Amino acid sequence: MLRTGKLRIASSQAKYATPAEFCQVIEAEIKSLYLLAFLLTSNHEDAEKCFVSTVDLAFREPAVFKRWVLSWIKRILIKNAIQIVLHGSRRHMRERDAWSVERYGIPGGVEIDAVTRLAPMERFIFVMSVLERYSIWECSLLLGCDMREVVQIRTRALCGFQRRRFRPSEWEDRTRWLRQLCFSPPTSHLSSQV
Repeated sequence: MLRTGKLRIASSQAKYATPAEFCQVIEAEIKSLYLLAFLLTSNHEDAEKCFVSTVDLAFREPAVFKRWVLSWIKRILIKNAIQIVLHGSRRHMRERDAWSVERYGIPGGVEIDAVTRLAPMERFIFVMSVLERYSIWECSLLLGCDMREVVQIRTRALCGFQRRRFRPSEWEDRTRWLRQLCFSPPTSHLSSQV
């Protein structure tokens, strides 16, 4: 009877990610995580600050299921970006930076530029609801605003993004392309180990 209890404890602990597994996911997804930070903050200095604090906080989390590591890291990153951009003492006074395809090795400068030109709340809601596919309710909770306000801002952001550079026929293709480029579902880093 005692042995069975030990096996249950051991098998339940095996479902949680180890620090080494966090490292694997961060290394494999470093470009897309940095791009997410950049899209939310719209400048490299804040994106770097957000990314570093996210990695630090991710390693402090004692219990995250292996399959949820990437989504957990992204959630921490989004919360950090919200703190930096929307709740920061300077209310995000930094200028917007351009995205460098050569420097970061991720194409899509036109689309990335269109997203970073959105107003901060529009940018957050666009990235969270369209690219990361967070529900209106989740956006509302994380951003601390009413769900109706999220819907209104999302609509404004979609219109703004569409108006920036793209014809209506290109809009859906560009958004799908950007989502696939940067925020595709994780390529089973750890799922085979679960």
